[in-house]
This record gives sequence, structure tokens and C-alpha cells, in this order.
Amino acid sequence: MFDFRLKVFYTAAKQQSFSRAAEELFISQPAVSKHIRALESYFKVKLFVRHGSKISLTPDGQVLFQYTKEIFSLYRKLQFSMDKRAKRNSGHLRLGSSTTLTQYILPRFLNQFHGEYPEITLEVINGNSQRIETALLNKEIELGIIEGRTQKRDFKYTPFLKDELVLVTRSDNPIAQKGAISVEELKGVSMVLREFGSGTLQVLRHYLKKMGLSLKDLNVELVLGNTEGIKAYLKNTRCFAVLSLNSVLEELQRKEFTVVELPGPSLNRFFYFINPQGDNDPLAKMFMQFVMKTLPRF
Repeated sequence: MFDFRLKVFYTAAKQQSFSRAAEELFISQPAVSKHIRALESYFKVKLFVRHGSKISLTPDGQVLFQYTKEIFSLYRKLQFSMDKRAKRNSGHLRLGSSTTLTQYILPRFLNQFHGEYPEITLEVINGNSQRIETALLNKEIELGIIEGRTQKRDFKYTPFLKDELVLVTRSDNPIAQKGAISVEELKGVSMVLREFGSGTLQVLRHYLKKMGLSLKDLNVELVLGNTEGIKAYLKNTRCFAVLSLNSVLEELQRKEFTVVELPGPSLNRFFYFINPQGDNDPLAKMFMQFVMKTLPRF
């Protein structure tokens, strides 16, 4: 019962709502409140502050939240180790994947992994690279998969797949007919960019620096938070965008988009697994090894 109350507390803290915690745990909202009151009575502290329909953690609640994350992480590792001794592969792995990977790369690996290890459940959260790094630091996930690396000392980065970024626009764009664009032309065309914190924007920023430019030199018409939104916008305008080649293969095959060659160096990057330094989560390691083994069939 105590463990379940900790799970109720953890879910409520994560969701910042008793009602959403009730939905996730398939219990009633009064039951959530009852479990929280029982914990507060046991520890003799107040864990949450109400803000209308939302809640936030008190300083005492923050302390319990950190310990709860550690407890559940140890439970996962214990379960995996005992299952391994019993020659079973089971458990629950939480992955965080940046947007491009979630939409265009990761699904095929998830499908193959589930086919080989059906008793291991996978949970994937999606966000830009910065969001995934934050989730990893907060122990919301066990393994991150991102575009590029930010050189943060908290993480170990393991490259596993090379990606190319390309400048694309609608095929009927007059500039596209030339097949290439100059630095001066690049400064003049309307651009759609990914949001701050995305790996794609980070690579573009590094490229512009090499060319003696910055994001401020571009004619930015719009900033969007996901690749599919950018592609939909490009189909209805004559804007340009820098996107992963993997994300526009279908549009290129249908001749909806055209790749326009950029001056200077190619925009290449790696996709990376990231995990905390010194952390050896067994399920995360198992998933990484599986993907590496699967790559030749990619």
C-alpha cells in the first residue's frame, strides 16, 4: 500500500493535477486525495499547494519527489535483474526522443524491438533535444535519443546514425530551378525555422557561423515546433526550410519538394543516444545494443 501511495504521489506531482493522476492510474480523484493525505499524515508535512485546478510541490514535496524517482529507478533495475536470472526479458523502459527521430527514424526500431522482446513495454515521450535532456536530468526517462550533442558534462553521448540536413522548398519555386543558392540569396529568401532548443536549429546555427552569418541575417517568416508543421507550411508557400533528409524523402519522391544546394560545407550531424554519466540502466543498455545490431538492416 505504501508503494502505491508513492506512485500516486509521483503521478500527481508529474501531472501537476489530481484529476489527471486519477485518469492515468485508473482510480477516482477522491482516492488520489486520500492517498496524498495519508502520506502527509505519515510524514507530518504538506506535500502540495493548490492553485485552482492545478497543484505544485511544496519544498517538502520536492524532497519526497526526488527520493521517489530514485526508489522507482531501483525497483526497475531490481525487476530486470531478477527477470534475467529467471531467463526472462521483461520490464518497462521510458525513452525520450527528439521530434525528427520520433516521427521518421524511431518507429521501425520500436517495432522490431517489440517483436523480439514482447514482454518489455516501451514508453516514448517526444520533444526537442533540449526537452529530452531536461527529462533525462529529472529522471523522467532512462534513455534519450537526440539530434546532435550539446557537450553537457552530465551526459554520455553515443553516436549511432548519421543524418544530413538539406535546404528544401516547393518544386515550383523559381529559385529551386537553379538547383543551388548563394549566400546573398540565402539572406533574402523567406525561411521557416524550427524552435529554439531543437537539434536542427543548432546545426543550422553552426553552419551559418562558418559562413559568416547568424540567424539574425536570415529573413525568418515563421518559427514552428515540429517538422510536419513546417512541411505543411512549405507546401502552401514559397518559403525555404532546413530539414532532415529522412523527413522529406516522400515529398522528394513525389516531386513536391526540391533540394537546393547550399554554399559551403554539408550540414551533416549524428543522432545520439544520451544517458547520465555513470548510469548503467540495464534496459537502456539493452535497447541501445539492439539498435546498433539492427542498423545494417536500416
